[in-house]
Amino acid sequence: MDLWFFLLLLGSGLISVGANNVTTEPPTTVPTSPRSPTKAPTAGPADGTTTSAKSLNVSTPVTVSTMVSKPPTTTATRISPDTTAGSLNASTSGTTVSMPSATSPLPGVTPSAPRTALPSTEAETTERNFSATVTTQETSSAAHNDLSVPIADETPIIAVMVALSSLLVIVFIIIVLYMLRFKKYKQAGSHSNSFRLSNGRTDDAEPQSMPLLARSPSTNRKYPPLPVDKLEEEINRRMADDNKLFREEFNALPACPIQATCEAASKEENKEKNRYVNILPYDHSRVHLTPVEGVPDSDYINASFINGYQEKNKFIAAQGPKEETVNDFWRMIWEQNTATIVMVTNLKERKECKCAQYWPDQGCWTYGNIRVSVEDVTVLVDYTVRKFCIQQVGDVTNKKPQRLVTQFHFTSWPDFGVPFTPIGMLKFLKKVKTCNPQYAGAIVVHCSAGVGRTGTFIVIDAMLDMMHAERKVDVYGFVSRIRAQRCQMVQTDMQYVFIYQALLEHYLYGDTELEVTSLEIHLQKIYNKVPGTSSNGLEEEFKKLTSIKIQNDKMRTGNLPANMKKNRVLQIIPCEI
Repeated sequence: MDLWFFLLLLGSGLISVGANNVTTEPPTTVPTSPRSPTKAPTAGPADGTTTSAKSLNVSTPVTVSTMVSKPPTTTATRISPDTTAGSLNASTSGTTVSMPSATSPLPGVTPSAPRTALPSTEAETTERNFSATVTTQETSSAAHNDLSVPIADETPIIAVMVALSSLLVIVFIIIVLYMLRFKKYKQAGSHSNSFRLSNGRTDDAEPQSMPLLARSPSTNRKYPPLPVDKLEEEINRRMADDNKLFREEFNALPACPIQATCEAASKEENKEKNRYVNILPYDHSRVHLTPVEGVPDSDYINASFINGYQEKNKFIAAQGPKEETVNDFWRMIWEQNTATIVMVTNLKERKECKCAQYWPDQGCWTYGNIRVSVEDVTVLVDYTVRKFCIQQVGDVTNKKPQRLVTQFHFTSWPDFGVPFTPIGMLKFLKKVKTCNPQYAGAIVVHCSAGVGRTGTFIVIDAMLDMMHAERKVDVYGFVSRIRAQRCQMVQTDMQYVFIYQALLEHYLYGDTELEVTSLEIHLQKIYNKVPGTSSNGLEEEFKKLTSIKIQNDKMRTGNLPANMKKNRVLQIIPCEI
């Protein structure tokens, strides 16, 4: 505001200066070449008589120059001895000369009688067009013949110049104010855009570094566990006002609850092994590979151990393998006795490489000292299941045991944001849980950076276990804890809200997927009366379906005013999928 006031004051001052220049000054006269001089009455050439006063051309205005650098050339009345004072007065009666009062009359000249003034119209013309002050040593009836031409009136030109100057000042002020406003908007937009970009493009872009969210100052707020019977109410409350409370809760998460180091990941020899320069494993939780003899820093891979609900190091959160690290990835699978790989990214998204293909399409391939062969591939709607047989390559005479590794590749995660519904993810998670052997090693979960979608999957798994064990969930507390094992786990508020939606979906509707062989038993069960109600299980299940709230934000196109008349039933509008 101070700067705006200063600029307005400056503009007002410039306009005032311009306005002062408009004041009309008296016209200045400069000597010019004389016109045909107006002759004063002279004596006759022969008889010495004077010319009559009527012979004086009084219609010709007399202009007397005030700038006298030398005696002006004049045609004075010749005073002969025979000329009387009366004739002298008569001869000069048509000329009126304004003289300073301080000038004394010359000696020998008798003051003339009252003179006859010019006619009023001619006098007004003379007074309007010329003004002169005569300082001369002669007060005779001699009239100056120097005629001067006044400079043309410059008032219109000055007015135009002042108007243009004022306009330029106003335009300058507007430009300055616009630039200041644009700069402020750009600075404000840079903060909001960093948040928005991270929400929409996490794990979806391929920059040199992943966008990290700025922490909110409200990190001291506490978010206690939620009982499952309050889950729906709390989710609806936090989703109000465009997920405002969810964003506050997410921003309150600590980036790293402990002072952790990343010395191994920061070594020059290991920098090429990292997909993103700012997503690095902590030294205390990173996965150590068996060093290869003669290869320095061969024990490093960008992967971290992550705890489950009540199981230590249940998961390994890893970045998507690069072409240079595929061999290290399979070496980790072998050394950690992993039987299940969870992949929550596609190889390419928006024409950008997110993960190198670390398995053969068919047949077998050797990666370092691990031979991988494809045993089976099952393609489903939301995910693909691949089964590999891996074996360590060694001495031909010493046969190594083979292992079965199952890869669950979730293919329905969109390029932008999160899945439209958590149903596909819940089915995918259930399949992973049931297929992982009990005594197998850690489940390897990876996306592109190994923090966003990877963290989302791990949190949903842990919170479902907590829901079954304690009838409550603690999303905030669990995310805070796993961030002490790997940075930026669950990277966007959209992923954070998706976790809650998946938990609510499971709590309200449970697992509705059935094996064909158990369908008959299930039908008999739902036909029975539900204790405490007058309806059976089938009716109660249908009530749940009809109680699902319509989310208008997912039907924006159908709700546009231009499209409302195209809908036969306003409650039945297609969703934005």
